[in-house]
Formats: sequence, structure tokens, C-alpha cells
Amino acid sequence: MKFVVILFLFGFILLLIFSKRIKGFVGEKTISSILLLLDKKEYKVINNIVLKSGNITTQIDHLIISDFGIFVIETKNFKGWIFGGENSEYWQQVIFKSKIKFYNPIRQNQNHINIIKNCLKEYPNLKYKSIIVFSKRASINVDTSTDVIYSHQLLSLIKNYTEKNLSKKDKEIIFQKIKSENLVGNYDKQKHIKSIKNRIRQREKLINENICPNCGNNLIIRNGKYGVFLGCNSYPKCKFIRNI
Repeated sequence: MKFVVILFLFGFILLLIFSKRIKGFVGEKTISSILLLLDKKEYKVINNIVLKSGNITTQIDHLIISDFGIFVIETKNFKGWIFGGENSEYWQQVIFKSKIKFYNPIRQNQNHINIIKNCLKEYPNLKYKSIIVFSKRASINVDTSTDVIYSHQLLSLIKNYTEKNLSKKDKEIIFQKIKSENLVGNYDKQKHIKSIKNRIRQREKLINENICPNCGNNLIIRNGKYGVFLGCNSYPKCKFIRNI
């Protein structure tokens, strides 16, 4: 009996440790299944991509190379109320009285797009579409121009784009190029997470010194409709903000 209790407690501890990873994995698999319903003649889907630009490695949940441009999808399998803005550095997840901040997924996905652009420099006229997808367990309350949607809305949103942007030949070339540069097989996730944490610490250090982490200009206190916040002195050229 004692052994069974110990085994149960051990399993429960493991579940707590890995629950976030499991939820993320389930969320990505759900979107992968949805994307299988796209017409393969018009859309080429790559799931779980790792690309490197200089010393920076980024993991992209889903990439669609289509006749109508490139869709870059970031998935968040969160529950609770989600609050955030287009230019906020962090968003907030609220579950009852618990408030958890997380990095703005729009900014996160824009970093992904920048690295893809660097990989596809020979295609300067490519159209990129950033999409942030939450599960139906979340209640989205965000103020953005970027599409932030629920998973069941994804297919209809993608199919709304009908203007041709890529020839079939170029679509195939880009698809093969991305696949060839995908480092997922050699991907060290723990090293990647450590690198992200180091970058976050460096950003926080700059912000604490009133230096904009995006452009290097000074940060100043501003007043907006939602209260006082830190903003970049070079606004509107740089739209970095941090709530105080």
C-alpha cells in the first residue's frame, strides 16, 4: 500500500512538472489536425520548425506556404481570460484571482516572421500573415489589428485570403528550402529555453535602466487611456510600451 501511495505521489509530481509541456503539445497537435483539411494543391504545411539566424534560434509552431502568401501560426493552449494589446510587451492570463503574465504572442510571432524573411531574402515581395490561435478554453479580450482567434476559426480565416502571391514553382522552392533549413532534428529545447531566458533578462536590465530594448532610445513615462505606462521616446517610429 505504501509503495502505491509513493508511486501515486511521484506520478502526480511528474504531471505537475510536465503539464505545461503536455498542454502545449496537445494544442499544437490539434492545430496540425485542423491544417490537414486544407487543399494540398494550394497549401503546403510544415509543423514544428526550428530556424536559426545568427546566434538566435526560434521554434515556429506551424508554417503554411500557400498560393496566397505565407501564414505563420503561433498556438497558445491556455485557459482563463486573456488580456493584452497589440504593442504591449506582456499579456495577462487571469484564472479567478490568479494573474500570470506571458510574452506578447504577436511580438513573439513577429520575431518568427523576421527570421523567415531572413531565410527567404530572395523573395522580398512575399506576403506574410501572422495568426495567433487560442483554444476554446480561453476567453480572448485583446485589442489588436493582428488576427488573434480561436482554433475553430482558423480554416475560415486562412481561406479568406484569395489574392495570388506565389507561383506553384516558387511555392515548391520555398517549401523545400524551409524544410532543408529546419533544425528540429538537432534541436536542444533546454538550451533554447535557456537562451530565451537570457534574452529576457537582458531586456529587463535595459528597461530597468530606462533604455528601450527594441531600438536603444530612452524610455519615458506617458499617459494613455488605460493609465500611466513607459513608452519609447522615438514613438511612433518605435512603439515599445511597458505598463507600470
